[in-house]
Order: sequence, then C-alpha cells, then structure tokens
Amino acid sequence: MDIAALVNVRARRGSEAVAQTLHHELPGARVCVSRSLEDAAEFAREIAEDPPELLLSAGGDGTAIALLNAMRALRSRESSRPAGSAPPSADEIADARRFAPALGVLPLGTGNGWAHVTGAHAWRRSLRELGSARRSGRPLKFRRFDLVETCGMLGHFAGTGWDAELIDDFHAQKEGLGVLPASMRKGLAGYLNGLVTRMVPRHLMRPRVEVEIENLGEDAMTIDAMGRPAKLRGGEHGKILYRGPTSVCAAGTSEEWGFGFRAFPFAGAVRGRICLRNYGKPAATALLASRRLWRGEHPLEGMSTWMVTRVRATFSRPVPFQIGGDRIGHRDVVEYGVAPLEVDLLDWSTLS
Repeated sequence: MDIAALVNVRARRGSEAVAQTLHHELPGARVCVSRSLEDAAEFAREIAEDPPELLLSAGGDGTAIALLNAMRALRSRESSRPAGSAPPSADEIADARRFAPALGVLPLGTGNGWAHVTGAHAWRRSLRELGSARRSGRPLKFRRFDLVETCGMLGHFAGTGWDAELIDDFHAQKEGLGVLPASMRKGLAGYLNGLVTRMVPRHLMRPRVEVEIENLGEDAMTIDAMGRPAKLRGGEHGKILYRGPTSVCAAGTSEEWGFGFRAFPFAGAVRGRICLRNYGKPAATALLASRRLWRGEHPLEGMSTWMVTRVRATFSRPVPFQIGGDRIGHRDVVEYGVAPLEVDLLDWSTLS
C-alpha cells in the first residue's frame, strides 16, 4: 500500500521521532516533516499530483483540516469543466464528492477529536498496528464522514461562542496567575484552567448574546427524546429555527470536539446533513451541568439540536469563531452548510 504522511513538528506532540518511527514501521512511505505552512502547502501539491492510497496526518485535527483545504483548493482549480462539455455522470458526481486519498489522523495535537472518534491509540502503537496490517496484506477499514463548510473552508466542526473562546483562553492562561502551576497548564488541564480563571468570570460580567438561526436548506430535522432523527414541524426552508440566547452555536459531522467531549453526539445520524447545536444557558448553569454536557447527554435543558443542510446564524454582536479548533476571528453572521465533499477516515479500532 502506498502511504504518505505529513508530520507537523509544531503540533503538541509532533517531532522528528515521529518521522523516524514512520520510516521504521512503514518502509517506503513518503514522509514530509513540516515546520511551516509553506512546507505543508508544498507537500499538498506533491500529493495532489501523485495521490497515495492512504494519507496520514501526524499533527492532530488542525493539520488534517489544513491538508483537506489545501488539496481541495488544488483539485478545484484542476477539475473545472470546459464550457459546452457534457454534464457529469452519476459516477463522476459520486467520485467528486469523495475526498481522495483516504485519511488517517494520528493523535499528535491537543484535542485530537478525529483521532479519538476513529479509535486511534497512542501514536507509536497506532503506527505499529498499521505497519503490521500493511505487512500482512490485511485490508484496511474506513469510516466515511460528511464535512461542514463555512466561510469557504472545510472542517469536521466549527462554532461560535465558548468553544472558540476556550482556544484563546487556553493559550492566554499559559502565563500569569492561575489555579494550576505553569508546568501543568497543558492539554485538558490547560483548557479547564482557562475556563475557570478567564472565561467564566468574563461571562459573569457581560450581557448575553442573542442569535437568530434561519434554515437556508432542506427541511430541518430534530432529534427526539429517544435520540432518533425526526421531522421538525416549522423547520421548513426559510423558517426561523431558533431565536434567543446563545452561549455556543456550533455545527459538526464528527461526534467529538476533543478530549472525549461529545459536543455533537448525533453527528452522522443522517447522512448528507450536519449536526447543529445551540446551548442557551449561562456559564454558571453550564458549570453545574458540565458532566452531562461532556458526555453529550440528551435531552438537556437549554440545548437545541437540529440535523440540517444549510443555516444562517445572525448574532446580536460579533462573537469569536473557530473552524476545526483554529480560532479565525469574530463574526456577527455565520453560515453553516454540508460540504459537497466526503472523506474516508482510517478506522484505527479495527487494526488491534
């Protein structure tokens, strides 16, 4: 099997040791050690010209999303159809929807949502198991995911509110006062430190944000009390799905946000749709319900869930916004839609 891998040494656990292990466990694999966006872009161009059967992202969710967007941009330029050509066939449309090559995400970032959802173990063990499967000729198994498209970018989740603020607070809390010593403010502990010392106090002092969510796509669905997709009365195209307070308004096609936090427990319940969720309770209430929020329990007071193809969220003031865990500024209007592209992810759990 032809395998290529991008090792992001700027990721939390990325290093030259990862590249060396890749060469050892997967002889002949094309390995790129990336130290900059330029390195990653050049690697994407090489892969687009000669795609492998499996592309490994050794750097977490952010690295995988960057690869997806870079290669999508290259493919879009190359696949434009000349004027007057015949319309694409059903097979061509299906092929165009599937991102190629298949992707394997190693848990080398901070949250590692995609890696956890697909059953990845620690990176050394995952590579050892993949090498064993490759040598034995065992066929690999994959899981297909839809993608969220917003602001011209792809991701497996995107959102406004607390989830985006937490990213900034995580980086800010590494210095200065905190409930933890500086040496311990990493990973999940760092996010919780930022939550307690920065985000919650800030929200206790600020007025609530309001949001209006309008359905721009096919008739929306909801999730009933038993966790089943159901038709939503009043959820037709052009209808207002929600108007009221918001703390988090986010969309995802993968169950996890990271660290085992099941932010989108119904992602994938309806193929060709994204899971949109709005949590309208204040910070103090969220802290009391944090265990239930983390586990993705449903139903939950203050949480609304829809399965949609496209929506527009309009906020009462600009709010922080993130795509795939990367903060990209503030927005007062955001459109979420299901992307015209699917991706096959290696199911690491089947390699054990």
